[in-house]
Amino acid sequence: MITPTSTTFAHPGGNTATPAASTSVLSSDFETFLKMLTAQARFQDPLEPLDSSEYAAQLAQFSMVEQQVLSNDLLTALSAQLGSGNMAQLTGWIGMEALSTAPAYFDGAPITITPNPAAASEEVFLVVYDENGTEVQRSSIPVSADPFQWAGVADDGTPFANGFYSFEIESWAGGEVVLTDPVETYGRVTEARMQGGQTVLVLEGGAAVLASDVTGLREPGLAAPLSGSAGAGSSNGSVPTDRRG
Repeated sequence: MITPTSTTFAHPGGNTATPAASTSVLSSDFETFLKMLTAQARFQDPLEPLDSSEYAAQLAQFSMVEQQVLSNDLLTALSAQLGSGNMAQLTGWIGMEALSTAPAYFDGAPITITPNPAAASEEVFLVVYDENGTEVQRSSIPVSADPFQWAGVADDGTPFANGFYSFEIESWAGGEVVLTDPVETYGRVTEARMQGGQTVLVLEGGAAVLASDVTGLREPGLAAPLSGSAGAGSSNGSVPTDRRG
């Protein structure tokens, strides 16, 4: 009796094969099984023909392999269609400003900050990091969830260099930090693409963020209400030296 080749595949080291590779190998196994079954029927001994029940079992196995190949092809086509549909929907995002925790690109224009301090905060500070993860500024801001503009200016009045910056909100109560949260900022979407089965948005400056991680969209140029600004000249001053740790 012919036994079909196993349809479970793995790369050395235990990693699962890619869907494309698995489908290709499965199709090859299907063709091999078909050739072997045909050859067995063609060259069987006329005096001792293949038992009908055994032949029926082989045909059933043949049908199972065939159905698995067809199912894999159908799933691959369906996945491609769904991906194309998502991409088509996201074309409307190009040029929009997406809200996420991805690093924000500073080009001299103020960046909209959307804080979310702890409800019990007594003091709140905006902490700014450059693209190397180095803290470059720490400013006191109002205990509020209202958006405001980060001016991109150092405490001595010098503008920060163009580049990527990320932000955190530190909420203080009773003289200690009670919450540290990454800050969401807006970045203009310049590209949408599929990567690893997920939809990735490329923002101005080159930062990338998953579409599923975007929490808001707005028309470009709609800056936040000026409830205040962080940076040099902030009306709230700077954090005391003993809290710069």
